Amino acid sequence: MHVQFKNLSVVVNFSDGIAHARDGGWNSSVEPGTKSPNNRYSSQPSHCIYPRVNHGKARAMDLSVQSYRNRLLELLDPKELDRLRPHLKPTIFDYRQSLYEANSPIPSVYFPIDGVASLVNTMANGSAAEVGTIGNEGIVGLPVIFGDRYAPTSAYIQVPGSGLRLQADVLSSEIDRSSTMRRIMLHYAHAFFNQVAQSAACNHFHSVEQRCCRWLLMTHDRVQSERFLLTQEFLGMMLGVRRTSVTAAASTLKRRKLIEYRRGQVTILNRTEIEKCACECYAVSKQEFDRLLGYPLGSQRG
Repeated sequence: MHVQFKNLSVVVNFSDGIAHARDGGWNSSVEPGTKSPNNRYSSQPSHCIYPRVNHGKARAMDLSVQSYRNRLLELLDPKELDRLRPHLKPTIFDYRQSLYEANSPIPSVYFPIDGVASLVNTMANGSAAEVGTIGNEGIVGLPVIFGDRYAPTSAYIQVPGSGLRLQADVLSSEIDRSSTMRRIMLHYAHAFFNQVAQSAACNHFHSVEQRCCRWLLMTHDRVQSERFLLTQEFLGMMLGVRRTSVTAAASTLKRRKLIEYRRGQVTILNRTEIEKCACECYAVSKQEFDRLLGYPLGSQRG
């Protein structure tokens, strides 16, 4: 099936469950979960816009299914989304790709689809700490929502994937124009703040293994794949512990056959048991996002 959105065309192939896109003349053919010639990873969910072209056979798609699988974009009124659509540019997220730098102007915001971005605070001595993560539930570039263009943190990709880029001034104009869009974005900002606050308490009260399970679940939700890139360095930053502690926690989960972990690649083997091992912080944060943003499209309540 070929769906045209102005200057962006989407080809949906239900045989492999992937939606591919053509933007201008750029295209590539990279299978999900593999590396492309430029060393990019791909792990694509269905019905998403990606700068890829599919040449296989396609079957009809229910037109009620959203073409965007970012939670905030799904919440927008169709007319608001139509105004944004010409400005949303499909982009591939590389591992450690910088999205914006601390104390520098933020030129664009990003709506992740199946990658995870990390907000990092760097100390005067050069040491860095991860203070928040953003996936397909949100937007990278929160200061723009509040009318600012600067942040003391930097943002870069920790789990490679794909997303949509939007110029910051376009978002600012649309937020000023629409009180509905502004309310949605502020609800997300509130949910994100609550997540950061929950993480601070979690790091103080819960074990490394419990926190590790929590972050595995959060990442699993965002990438929409059983297998994803998650380095021990990133886990250590998220958990606020040394790499040796991450190795010990991952080894325990691997020994219990809850995950497979090899060369920075995590495979979720038993999500139900991982949920039992995680602390309550995962459920608390998830409930807050559902309360403020509603349930994700296609999800089951509870």
